[in-house]
Amino acid sequence: MTSAPPSGTYPKARRIRFRFEQHDSNDRYFVDGDMVFSHFVAGLSGSFPPGEESFIRSVRRVAGRVTDPRLKKRVTGFVGQEAMHGREHRRLNDKLVEMGYPIGWLDTEAARERALRLEERLAPLVHLAATAAAEHYTAVLAQRVLSSREIQDIPASPEFWNLLNWHAFEELEHKSVAFDVFRAVGGTEQTRIAVMAVLYSLTIPLTYGALAVSLARDPVARRRPVRLAREAYSLFRGPIFRGLMGELALYMRPGFHPDDIDTEALLEHWQHELFGDEGVLVDHLT
Repeated sequence: MTSAPPSGTYPKARRIRFRFEQHDSNDRYFVDGDMVFSHFVAGLSGSFPPGEESFIRSVRRVAGRVTDPRLKKRVTGFVGQEAMHGREHRRLNDKLVEMGYPIGWLDTEAARERALRLEERLAPLVHLAATAAAEHYTAVLAQRVLSSREIQDIPASPEFWNLLNWHAFEELEHKSVAFDVFRAVGGTEQTRIAVMAVLYSLTIPLTYGALAVSLARDPVARRRPVRLAREAYSLFRGPIFRGLMGELALYMRPGFHPDDIDTEALLEHWQHELFGDEGVLVDHLT
């Protein structure tokens, strides 16, 4: 049996538009002037639009089998939020490509065709299990971003931070939707845990590899190997990655549910910060 989220609310699709054009394209290293951190964030952003579209397709493949009206309503909110995330990150990615980040290849027509061919070879429940696992990744990162003063105090382009905080907030709002759909349509614990185990084993090599490729294509980074090594050490020993693998591994515990991790107070705080009467993003809503 599925249930509403702990607060009894549902993911809300907000129409929003960020002002990336205000950022000076010559200010390339937009996260505290840090080459490695900036490339890491740019790579994440580059991966989001095709990833969000795949998540939506995985849920839609089985949506006709969902009978719980509450879960249906949550799916509608999930799809709306993910579609808006993809749109705004795609706009940010255009700006990042203009700034020189080599992320355009992640969202080409050829890349989309490859993704569709892979999805067609996957059983619908395996595809959905991968989405549910990926949603745990984004929820863990979102909780870190929104709860860490150390992360929030990192100097960065204000509008880029606005996007990341909004995205993180909505990831927590819908963190259990794909998981609950997977369970509702017959997904098993064995499949859920096995799919996560594969993704978990790939996390470090894919993260390091993607970042290394991106930095290798940056002529400034190639000329500053000592700075590059120092910044890479700081990133992987810092608040984003410190203890991350342990938190991700919680998903593989039998009986785990995303709502076992209580983020209600965090959501209430950021609802006020972002969309309260004087919220920083109220004037971004369209």
